[in-house]
Amino acid sequence: MTPVEHRADPSHVETVERIVDAAERVFRHYGYSKTTVADIAKELGMSTANIYRFFSSKVEIHQALCARMLGDSMQLAIQIAARPVSATDRLREFSLRQYQFMVERMLDQEKVHEMVLVAIERDWDVIDRYVDELQVIAAGIIAEGIAAGEFRNMDPAQAAQLFFSATISLHHPMIISECTRKSNRASPEDLTDFALRALRA
Repeated sequence: MTPVEHRADPSHVETVERIVDAAERVFRHYGYSKTTVADIAKELGMSTANIYRFFSSKVEIHQALCARMLGDSMQLAIQIAARPVSATDRLREFSLRQYQFMVERMLDQEKVHEMVLVAIERDWDVIDRYVDELQVIAAGIIAEGIAAGEFRNMDPAQAAQLFFSATISLHHPMIISECTRKSNRASPEDLTDFALRALRA
């Protein structure tokens, strides 16, 4: 069986998903740094050697988990972008729902937060691709808003980058964790509306 056929094999895909599911459970319980591949194997009732048939290291398992979590966020963004409402409403929902996703899925407890920090420190390629893809979706919404006369004429790709930079405290896990409970920070709603006004200026 060739590598491509191997990846497409349903039993292979199912086992990979089971390993990632188990890893998420164990990471959430013990924390990423305290978890070993042997712990994940024990959770699954399989040998450590069998885990290594599918993943070369704990880091690679974590990368797969990170990619899956970000994939869920990406699907949310795609669904919002396709809604039959104004570009302004979609971009506002896009910003606020992504913030909510980060808080609920990635920062809901200390051990999950640790997983996110490790991803940011080690898996920059995964994170960078995710940010690039989100900005492409945002740029599409902005382009439609320009065409509809909601936003001023500008380069949609640059506008999306600026919008993300202006609202970085709603999308970057480390900044969110520092700012969520601070009383002297702008609310997610106010910050998003401020960025939207810049698009209309």
